[in-house]
Formats: sequence, structure tokens, C-alpha cells
Amino acid sequence: MKHKLLVILLLALAGTALVAQTNLQINGINEAQMIYRNAEDSLNVYFKDSFAFNLAYRNFRFGMKFIGELPKYSNQQTELMQDLDPNRLELGWKELYAGYTQDAFSLHVGTTSETFGQGLSFRSYEDVEFDTDNRMESFLIKYEDKLKFKTFYGGIESQSYADRWDLAYGADAQYPVLKGIQLGASALGFRNLGAMNLYSFRDVFAGRLLLSLGNMEAYTEYAASKHYRKAGGASEGSAIYANADYMFGPLQLGGAYKHYDDFSYRLQDLPLANYHLETLSDALASGIDEEGWQARAMLNLGDAWSLSADYAEAWDSPQDKQMNDLYVEMAYQGSQQYNLSYSHIEKIDEAVNYWQKEYYPALTATFEIADLPLTLKGEFKTVEKQSGDHESSHYEPKLQADFSVEKMSLSLGLSAHLEDFSSLMESRYMPNIEAKYPLFSHSDILIFAGKEAGGKVCRNGVCRFVAPFEGVKAEFTTRF
Repeated sequence: MKHKLLVILLLALAGTALVAQTNLQINGINEAQMIYRNAEDSLNVYFKDSFAFNLAYRNFRFGMKFIGELPKYSNQQTELMQDLDPNRLELGWKELYAGYTQDAFSLHVGTTSETFGQGLSFRSYEDVEFDTDNRMESFLIKYEDKLKFKTFYGGIESQSYADRWDLAYGADAQYPVLKGIQLGASALGFRNLGAMNLYSFRDVFAGRLLLSLGNMEAYTEYAASKHYRKAGGASEGSAIYANADYMFGPLQLGGAYKHYDDFSYRLQDLPLANYHLETLSDALASGIDEEGWQARAMLNLGDAWSLSADYAEAWDSPQDKQMNDLYVEMAYQGSQQYNLSYSHIEKIDEAVNYWQKEYYPALTATFEIADLPLTLKGEFKTVEKQSGDHESSHYEPKLQADFSVEKMSLSLGLSAHLEDFSSLMESRYMPNIEAKYPLFSHSDILIFAGKEAGGKVCRNGVCRFVAPFEGVKAEFTTRF
């Protein structure tokens, strides 16, 4: 906490000293959120406020964010609060940073979001929707010219122990060796605090190739890791990802390949190589054991019409787990817009005799009625499952209408969970409404009321199950 207070003091002094300067720039945003949830927990009402501002003066920049979560709201199915937990009451300064830029050189100190390549070996990021914050507190030096170079050293709060830190450091470089050809390399050291208050060690080395030759764009990266000082002894892992696109006049062809083996850790973002960003298994991270390929094509038919298709398969090394993913789309982008699509996702786990398939057509149409833009969306999902000797199926239809009335944007939604068509009256229905209105020139209010189905959300090679929601959410955003 002492170092945070010091940074705050320095920022306050800098702001006071520079406030009279004509080239001083200050911007910020305040986001307040109130949630009432109809659930059997100890509070039902959640409040969050986030106030952030950024200050720039010549080559210097500063920023900070104050966050109050009273208590911290989580939509995870396993984290519904039975008792008000004082550890979930968070109030304080976060996201503190200071930076300096001079020509191609820059220095950043504090909360850091950064990526090496496409995130295969390293990515420090925040995903608000997924309630994941993997941002480092670090010293970051960057040089961006013909040669692009970055290096950092920092820490990230431990996921296993409160008020403890994991350590990470690394460097990345990229250079155009020939016209249209660039080579890159990176190295990462990650020290993860685990059981018995001991750190496990993971060292990662990666190399990549980028091609941009005529009508072809291609990217390939290989990474190798060694994980040691851990339970079970040392292990080695590897990752390969390749992606390419080629234009043949109105036809664009593309494909991707992935192969991940014992290559899963916190500071990465593995490309999934399928349209719906699905993992091979809902229970395991992709980097543990996953291989697959993807093929895609898009054809411009002229007169604003286009046709596209995307197909992918994935499997593990014993081929007990398998997955296929299909997406087909016909689109019209003219004065009016229409999109007709079909999605298909199938997963198999022979080791536990599990099979699941979901498929759904969807239609989106955007047009005007009485000079008012209207967007209608509809899909009808069918889910079929087999677990052991038990088989089941259900339907998940969804309807949504988005439109505007003067300054107000409205969205009406309705989803359902139907076991079969003979039990329509006994089925679960989830209606909702969302309204957004600009109260002032720099302020908006958004109100959501109703029900949300929840369900599976996949991100960065990991899937989580989001709890259903019933209640009201109100958000007030002010920018300056």
C-alpha cells in the first residue's frame, strides 16, 4: 500500500504543478453500477463505482483508478454469496501508472496490459465480462521503430494466496528481415507461488514468422516451455499456431492449425482456431492437450451479397476427446442488412461416454420503419446430450429487437428453455428489457431489467459457467 500512496502523492503534485499549462490534457470516466439480484443470498444489492482519470503533459502521462465494490459482484455459478463476506468489500486505488515517451522510446511503470506476438507465450490483460484480471504491475520498456523491442519485469497478485505475488519477466523483439517478411522472438520467465509457500518455475521461449506478400497474409509461431520445481517433477511443453489468408479476386481462403501440449499457464491467450472460440473440453484448459485445424472461405457475390463458411476440428492426443465446429453465413449489406446463418458445435469424450451437439439457425435483419432503424435477431438452438446411458435434449429459442426512440436506445429480448413442445406452458421463459439514454452531453444511463439465462462462456482457452440472473441493473457513466 505504501508504494501506491507514494504514486498517488506524486500524481497529485504533478497535477497541481501542471494545471496552469496550456498543453496539459486531462480526461477521465466514472462508472457507477447498482445491481439488485433476486437470489437467496445475504445481500441482494451490489454497488460498484469506478473513477479513472488520465493526465498527459508533453512526453509524460499518468493515470489511476479508484474502485469501490460493496461487495464485489460475481456472476459465477459457484460464487453466490450465502453470507456477507468482509473480504468481498473492496475499496481503494487500483490501476496506477506513470509513463514517458520520446520518439520511438517509451517507459511505463505500474498496471500493465501487454502482449507478445498474438499472446501464445505472453499476454497481460483484463476481461471485464469474464471477471478476469491478469494485468501485471511492472516496469515496461518499449522501442518501436523498424526494430520493435519490449521488455518488462513485474508481479501479479497470486491466485492462491492473499497479499502474495507471482513474478514474471520477459523480452520480445520483431524485425523486418526482408520486404514483407518479419521475424520475432520472445522469452518469458514465470514464477508461480504454489503449495508449501514455494515457487514453481516456468521458462518459455518462442519464435514467430509474419508474411505479407501480395495477396497472402500468414503468421506462424512456435513456443517451448520447461516447468520445474513443481509437484511431480519437471516437465516440458510446446505450442504451435499457424494462420494464413489468401485473396483470389472475390474469393478469400484461410486456414489455421494449433497444437498445444502441457502449455497452460496464467499469462497467455491461446488462439482456439475455430469460429465460436470453443475449447475442446469445458473442464480443461486448451493448453494442456489439444490439436486441431480450421478452414474458412468467403465469396463476394456482388450487389452487396456475400457467402462465407468456417469449419474446424480439434482432438486430444489419445483422441478420446473430439470436437467439430461449423458456421455458414449468407449476408446482404446494402441500404438494408440481412444475415442468415447456421451454427453447429459437437463435442465427444469417449473416456466418460459423453456426447453433446448444439445447432441453431439464426437470422438478423436491420431496416427502417417510419424512419426509425430497427434490428431484429432470432435464433433457435437445439441441444442434444448423452452422458452414460442417459440421453436428453432441449431447445433454447431467442428473440431480440433493437430500436431507438429519439435519444433513447431500447432492446427487448426473450429467451426460453423448452424440454419439448408439449410443455410450452411449463417451460422457463426469460424476458428482459434494456434502455440507454444520454442524460447530458457526456453522461449516459443504462437500465436492464428482467432475466438472463446464464450458461457457458469461453474465453482465452478456458470455459466457465455463468449463473442465471434475475433482477435489475442500473449503470451511470460520465466522461470528462
